[in-house]
Amino acid sequence: ECIAELQSQGFAVPTYPEDPKDDKEKDIKARYAKVLGSAVNPVLREGNSDRRAAVSVKEYAFKYPHSMGKWAPDCKTHVASMHYGDFYSHEKSVCLSEACEARIELVAEDGSVSVLKEKLPLKAGEVLDATFMSCEALRAFYDREIEDARAKDVLFSLHLKATMMKISDPIMFGHCVKAYFKDVFAKYADTFAKLGVDANNGLGDVEANIASLPEAERKAIQDDIKATYAKQGKMAMVDSSRGITNLHVPSDIIIDNSMPTAIRGGGKMWNADDKEEDFKACIPDRCYAGVFQECIEFCRKNGAFDPKTMGSCPNVGLMAQKAEEYGSHPTTFEAATNGTIRIVLNGGSNKVLLGHRVRKGDIWRSCQTKDAPIKDWVKLAVVRCRANQFPNNGKPCKAIFWLDPGRAHDCAIMDKVLKYLPEFKPEGLDIQIMSPEEAMRLTCQRAKDGLNTITVTGNVLRDYLTDLFPILELGTSSKMLSNVPLLAGGGMYETGAGGSAPKHVEQFTKEGHLRWDSLGEYLALTSSIEDLGKETGNKKAAAVAAALDKAVGTFLSANKNPSRKVKEIDNRGSHYWVARYWAEELAKQQEVPELHTAFAAASKGLQENEANVLQEMLDCQGAKVDLGGHYHVDTAKTNAAMNPSATFNEIIARIEQGGADAKL
Repeated sequence: ECIAELQSQGFAVPTYPEDPKDDKEKDIKARYAKVLGSAVNPVLREGNSDRRAAVSVKEYAFKYPHSMGKWAPDCKTHVASMHYGDFYSHEKSVCLSEACEARIELVAEDGSVSVLKEKLPLKAGEVLDATFMSCEALRAFYDREIEDARAKDVLFSLHLKATMMKISDPIMFGHCVKAYFKDVFAKYADTFAKLGVDANNGLGDVEANIASLPEAERKAIQDDIKATYAKQGKMAMVDSSRGITNLHVPSDIIIDNSMPTAIRGGGKMWNADDKEEDFKACIPDRCYAGVFQECIEFCRKNGAFDPKTMGSCPNVGLMAQKAEEYGSHPTTFEAATNGTIRIVLNGGSNKVLLGHRVRKGDIWRSCQTKDAPIKDWVKLAVVRCRANQFPNNGKPCKAIFWLDPGRAHDCAIMDKVLKYLPEFKPEGLDIQIMSPEEAMRLTCQRAKDGLNTITVTGNVLRDYLTDLFPILELGTSSKMLSNVPLLAGGGMYETGAGGSAPKHVEQFTKEGHLRWDSLGEYLALTSSIEDLGKETGNKKAAAVAAALDKAVGTFLSANKNPSRKVKEIDNRGSHYWVARYWAEELAKQQEVPELHTAFAAASKGLQENEANVLQEMLDCQGAKVDLGGHYHVDTAKTNAAMNPSATFNEIIARIEQGGADAKL
């Protein structure tokens, strides 16, 4: 759809080949792959991650806490992981002494060699890992845990991140689908092969493909699927009303959202009758699964966290230059045959850096973590610990590096942390290295006690914890600051759509109501202006940032967020209130007199014209909106739709015409 729209607007982009037939189409598909979100994000994020709750947001959570589910002491919810054969058990790691180039190859048992990746550039000082997951061990794990969930009378569920780990996790998901529905896949193997059923795409792919079968044949398969639930045990649901199970679609079970949401809800997931139940959370690989089990165990013993008193748990994440597993898409492979997958130096030496014996179907991957991002990560941890920017910053702040001494990769990273930490003068700061399980236990206890703890983690735990703790603290991760201090200088200040943007745009074009909440943009803007003030010594910028932070606090307390319903306040109305509160704060402050002068009239104008502005922003709703496109909108049409109040536009224009006093 996106490509067709661009083509209709005159852009000379080729049609996307779903199933490439020749080298030209393969090249087109490869070029498109380079601009997918999962590929672009690591390129944009050329720095490490600094994620935390803004002071105004945390104070709002203290005053207006979100609801939390109750934890029962006898709750049977738990995490299950493989005991052997996973990525954790096979990991090997090496730190490179000099820059070089390598290749990845599969040496089959008959001696034939297949090159999986021709060129793998490696930098001096970087940490290179390789590991694999045994397909046989994975299937045995699923069989065991499905039976155990049935015996314990809890919901069976699987938690992966197929949206990010695009090679490994769909394969792991597919094995679970085939394990749970093994009788169905065995009975209808020939039919599924003819239809092109792919278990990696979930039960939904089965249902979509059998829809073309004659009714009697289709019904027989559907009946056998239903019978499987009775035999194999209860399944956690994604959408009970539509019969969408945990195994329908791989992208429906995103672990960094599914697990925190269940923990916030008292350790429950939904069953087929739309009721909450205890569950077994299958997280096959042990590398990070233990942190969720520790959090569950803490809540079972201590009860739910209290958002009114809970300490803050910001994160400093090692993310730059495609660090660790989240950069492993191009170096993850499903073994095509029994043999050895290895990383071998190019240039004639053919030295083997790392390698593993694998069997057909095993999932092998390699990860890279470069030296400069690691050093910058250590520095950022010290900077954030020293800043101690919390609402109750009189209480002691602690920073913990979450590194597992049982993992080869983490041991290599730990050596570098110990090497670089003294350079950034951490004296007087409370900084410690702990295993992820120990770190989770202590962080939970400190949070319960109202103490602040900076979690300093690798890339995957960054992703997991920046959802887990915000969801527990604030009710959502969308209210977090997401800053990326770039390695080359400057910063990137992120805000995300959380997957909801398409629905918001659909409602906006259908009935002229935009329910998107721009809080993330307000927070990102505050942080960017604040950093500008610090980096340049610009007092105006510092005052503008401080005023916006206060305005956001007032905005939250006044509950001026967009409504979901047409003819009520939407995103544009929220912007009026933020602009008004911001102007009021700038007019009140005395630290920078010229800002007081520049915004006094605007503040007065926004207050006096409140009724007119808000009415104009309601009058424009209810009708269809033409943006001139869906994926590539027309700028003029969109500006007109987003700025429907002539009164508000005039006041803003007067600020822009105010001269030097209003400029940074």
